[in-house]
This record gives sequence, C-alpha cells and structure tokens, in this order.
Amino acid sequence: MNKIEKMIKELCPNGVEWKKLGEVCISINTGLNPRDNFKLNTYDAVCYYLTVKEITTNKITFTEKTDKINLEAVKKIQQRSKLEIDDILLSGIGTIGKVAVVDINTDNWNCSESVYLIKVIKNKIIPKFLYYILQSDIMSDLFKNKSVGSTLKGIRKNDLINFPIPIPPLAVQAEIVKILDNFTELTAELTAELTAELTAELTAELTARKKQYEYYRDKLLSFDNILKRGGVIKKLGEIGRISMCKRIFKNETQDSGEIPFYKIGTFGKKADAFISKKLFEEYKIKYPYPKKGYVLLSASGTIGRCIIFNGEDSYYQDSNIVWLEHDENIVMNKYLYHFYKVAKWKIDSGGTVSRLYNSNILNTEIPIPPLEVQQEIVDILDKFESMCNSLVEGLPAEIEARKKQYEYYRDKLLSFTN
Repeated sequence: MNKIEKMIKELCPNGVEWKKLGEVCISINTGLNPRDNFKLNTYDAVCYYLTVKEITTNKITFTEKTDKINLEAVKKIQQRSKLEIDDILLSGIGTIGKVAVVDINTDNWNCSESVYLIKVIKNKIIPKFLYYILQSDIMSDLFKNKSVGSTLKGIRKNDLINFPIPIPPLAVQAEIVKILDNFTELTAELTAELTAELTAELTAELTARKKQYEYYRDKLLSFDNILKRGGVIKKLGEIGRISMCKRIFKNETQDSGEIPFYKIGTFGKKADAFISKKLFEEYKIKYPYPKKGYVLLSASGTIGRCIIFNGEDSYYQDSNIVWLEHDENIVMNKYLYHFYKVAKWKIDSGGTVSRLYNSNILNTEIPIPPLEVQQEIVDILDKFESMCNSLVEGLPAEIEARKKQYEYYRDKLLSFTN
C-alpha cells in the first residue's frame, strides 16, 4: 500500500467524496467578446488579451502575435471576473481542455470569451490539484462527450459546473500535487538531458546523411546524367501550368477551427489559423485546389520549400504557395518534388520580400528522363530522405515516451472510484 492509499484509508475510510465542479468554486466565468464590448489592437492598446493559443504547455505565454486591449477593456472584463494568482484558466472553445494556473501579475491582461476563469474555494480544493484533475482522463472524456457545436466545438458553462470531480481531503490533495510537481520537474530534467545528449548524436549523424543525400540527389538529377539516360530538357511551362488557392482574407480566419489555413510562415509546419468548413467546401468546388500527390511550392519567404499534398482537408495562401498542374504520365510528382530542391530558380529580390513569380517558375528548365528512370531516381532519393527523417523523428519520439509515462502516473494518482 503506497502513501496515498494509506492516507485515503485513514482520512476517508468510506471512500473519496465526489462533488460537482461548481460546488468547490467561487465562480466560473469567461472573458468578454470584443465584438460587442471593445476593440482589439487600438492605438492605446497596451494590455494582453489572452485566447486559447496563449495557453501553451500548461503555461501562459504571451507573444508579439497576442492581441492587445486597452486598460478600459481590462477593467470591463474585471467587472465580470477579476484575475488573481492561483486562478485556473481553461480553454472552453476550439482546442478544449488546455489548462494553466495563473502565476504572473494580472494587472495588464485578461481573457477572451473562449477561456474560462475558475476561482476555487481553497478550503475545499487546492488550485494545483484542480489543475491536474482538469488534465486527467476523467475530464478529457467529459470534454469530448459534452462538447457542442458544428463548426467550432465548445463546452457550455452549465455543463462544466456540473462535471463531477473527486475531492479527497486537503492533505491527500497536497500530497498528490507534491508527487506530480516532483514528477513533472524530474521529467523536464530528464527530457532536457535526453534532448542535449541525443541532439548532439543526431546532429552529427543527420549532417552526414544529408550530405550523402544531397550528393546523390545532385548527381542523379544533373542535366548531364538525365541526357545520358535518354532524357530531354524542357521548361516547366511546357509540361504544366501554375495554380493556387483562392485568396483568404484575415477576417475570414480564426484561431481554431476545422480547416487549417497555411500561410507562408506556417507552410510545412503547424497551422496557426483556420477557416470554416462552409467556406472551404465552397472554395474547393469553385476555385483551383490541389490533387493528392501534387507538390506544393513556396514562392515567397523561404523560396523553393516544398511538400507533397497528402489530400487532407486544408487550405493554402494564394500566390505564396502554388503548385504545377501537369501530366503525370510525363513527370511523376515525386520526381518533381526532388527536382524542386535542386532547381535553379530565378528569384526576384527587388522588393521587400523575395518572390518567385509564376513566369520565373514556368521558365525554369527541368531534365526529364523516361518514367522508369524517374521511378529509379525517386526510389533512391526516397530512401536517403527516409533515413534523414527517421533521425529527425527520433528525438520527439523519445520525448513523447516521457510524456506518456508522466500521463500514466498522473491518471493513476487521480483515479478515484466514483
């Protein structure tokens, strides 16, 4: 019998009491919607306006992209619920269930309507204990089952208030918090050590693999090699035409939602903007949209960066992200993908941002071997790229294993019989 089990047997021999969340809270409110109450990012806006995206890795993180409001707007929100140290923040719309404990000065910021501000009754529940409870499997299942909405999922306040949670004696709560805090700290230290150790090894190995890949890629895709193997030289404009998605305006995007919208800054990474399913379906039918397997190409910023479109519902910034519609019986998509990495792009750098205009792309020459030779080249280069990717993915996999271990022990500690 572990220490927690002994404490429960001694302090609550009849079992741990369960209560509705609202019974152990002073208040549960959200911030205010700016559309009806104030404006964002005005000339006098000096205070942060926290949304779901500012709750990161269980912490509050403000960035240069965080919206701002003025002091008058902060006071208006505070009339509803004034933020204080130890309050709990819970994302209630979009990415539901992100949690943070307020541990920074709250004078110059407040929350949006997408975030719940939870004030606990401290002689009933320790704030940090509720913080851990809200991250547990108990709550994630409730969030999933009780979320409502079609385009943007959310949790109603009345449902949240009635969520059942375990309330062991404060001494037991404090011991659980202590264990989980220590485990979190230990996990962070081990992860940091592991990251440093593996990063050094992986960096050296990855550098060697990349050089090997680049050597064979440049050799295999050289004009001389392709001509020797029965190939021809054409311009990209001779084999296809440039296409792009319909323009999306800022007011048509949102911080969370169903359809990720990739801009040049998030191309090939994680989207930080979304569009509605309705708009996506309308534009997908009316305007150009890539087929699965097409190679998407960055024409601004980091010129020539490319990914193979996987067919999942998503949308891309017009003119900055383009693709070539071409006859795949002449040039394989995968061959085009590898060629783009060695293409001699004629970049226009006359403006503030370097650009690759459609005419530059279409006038770029490409060596085209017979299809069987293309497949042979693709097979070789895919193997090298796969080796590089497996090295890059190794570190996140190890870190994810640490995270899973932490979540297992957290949920085990917080699993009380209802």
